[in-house]
Amino acid sequence: MFADPITITVNGVAISLARIKSTGTSSDYESADGNYSFTISHTVKGERVRSLIKVGKRVIASDPLSSALDYEWLWDQRVIDRPITGFDATTIGYLIAADNVWINTSGVVGKLFGKES
Repeated sequence: MFADPITITVNGVAISLARIKSTGTSSDYESADGNYSFTISHTVKGERVRSLIKVGKRVIASDPLSSALDYEWLWDQRVIDRPITGFDATTIGYLIAADNVWINTSGVVGKLFGKES
């Protein structure tokens, strides 16, 4: 089981997220102000394991057509889908590291935001 609380760093600021729910294969974490959410879950189906890491940020957003305010969420998710056998944690780590380097390359997030593929 992961530590409680989990700390993530957003734009240089450490955010502490306390575990608010836990089942055998899933845990949900939340910041004290409720503006950050973090989920770790695992699903086994047949000969495959799917591990989900999901982080979210909540903001108050205004509707430009009315004076209404509402909460909106931004989510970033990573799914690791692997066979039960054949890959070790080191190999999976290499693939995750390659993905992180690519997405952190200058301009990539802007291109994703612009719906480029």
